[in-house]
Amino acid sequence: MSTTASRARAQAAFETRTLLSNGEQLLVSLIIPALVLIGLAITKTPNLGHGRRIDLVVPGVLALAIVSTAFTGQAIATGFDRRYGVLRLFGVTPLGRTGLLAGKAIAVFVVVLLQTVLLSVLGVCLGWHPHLSGVVVAAILMVVGTWTWVSIALLIAGVLRAEAVLAVANLIWILLAAGGGLIYPTDRMPTTLGTAIRLLPSGALGNGLRDALNGHDVRLAVPLLVLVVWGGLATALTARFFKWSD
Repeated sequence: MSTTASRARAQAAFETRTLLSNGEQLLVSLIIPALVLIGLAITKTPNLGHGRRIDLVVPGVLALAIVSTAFTGQAIATGFDRRYGVLRLFGVTPLGRTGLLAGKAIAVFVVVLLQTVLLSVLGVCLGWHPHLSGVVVAAILMVVGTWTWVSIALLIAGVLRAEAVLAVANLIWILLAAGGGLIYPTDRMPTTLGTAIRLLPSGALGNGLRDALNGHDVRLAVPLLVLVVWGGLATALTARFFKWSD
């Protein structure tokens, strides 16, 4: 008889295959970030600050890719699964609700790992030289950041109707990509605005990865604390308000 863990692993494998075979998901999680990376690497606009441009671009694109996969893609997929009764159906099977959510989370982590490797290789091909001493710090931020954004995605997908999830998730992605601290460093923004955005999970992730991978004297506790607070709050709200069907 299969155990809860084995059922969750099987669901994770299914979710991973679904994500990797979905053309729209690949567009959001890999193709668009790759195009953004190439575009920013070969241009000089906008000004991203001091240092080699490619070394500032790649960490920001890695942060953008995490938000694309863990938040936008997962929110939309979960929202429509809920709309069509898939979540309710799986919730009453031996997999259970916990196993279903665990499978989705594991699948997102696998896809984030794959896209991070591919985008990093592309960055190296374009001349990126990450500071090796910051790789461990960056990895921790990526793991926590992925959890945070998955939690926010499930919160939105669990309380809004599918059509609203589609609109809200895409709008948030556009706003964060343009001015949420993912691509454009907050230290290039007006002081008050930059300070506020650093308290967002997007700003914490983007700035943290840039500092870590460029060897800056970064305090891991600051961006990590911001991500943990947002992730914990979103997780608690999801557990309280998530609806398994419309």
